[in-house]
Amino acid sequence: MRGRFDEQLDVLHTQMIEMGALCETAIACAIKGLLEGDAENATRAIAIDEEIDRMERDIETLCLKLLLQQQPVASDLRKISSALKMITDMERIGDQAADIAEITKLNNVKASDDTFTIREMSMAAIHMVTDSIDAYVRQDLELAHAVIAADDEVDNYFNEAKAQLAQLLGGNPNRAEYVIDALMIAKYLERIADHATNIAEWVVFSITGRHEGENDGHLPG
Repeated sequence: MRGRFDEQLDVLHTQMIEMGALCETAIACAIKGLLEGDAENATRAIAIDEEIDRMERDIETLCLKLLLQQQPVASDLRKISSALKMITDMERIGDQAADIAEITKLNNVKASDDTFTIREMSMAAIHMVTDSIDAYVRQDLELAHAVIAADDEVDNYFNEAKAQLAQLLGGNPNRAEYVIDALMIAKYLERIADHATNIAEWVVFSITGRHEGENDGHLPG
């Protein structure tokens, strides 16, 4: 019985890695579309989001089967419950990557030199997503804590981006539509970073049994 359970845990681990890789690809495509004005990459990000949604449902079903059909010990329960929380954040990362892609594609938005902070912010957010998934794959507490700490950097970028956009709007009222779109994109990037932080916090929980995100202002898990 335990052997079969361990096999299913291995399947869960593999599926989590696959879903994480899809999230990384979705946000990379969305940002490439934004930075280069590339509609093809934006379209790809939207398509990948649908695959992420499907994987969320599959992993959720597997987790529930593991909980209902087996008798997991405490460490198993942490792994399974963490997975259930993490896939919610991964799915939302996919959604927000698709939202960025939609704005880029439909409104023909491209990050400009006037809003260079959004470029820096997007790179930092991608890095956080990649590292949060790597922390899960490697069960790396140090990397998970580094992701959690990096959220402050993205928050600072968001504040800088808002200031830059306000200045841009003040000097160029005719660019109001672009400023609104860019501000929405910056907000999506901030939320992507929050979700990456959540993932890292659940990695910590899965390893230690301690969740560090309570009452810290992050998005609910």
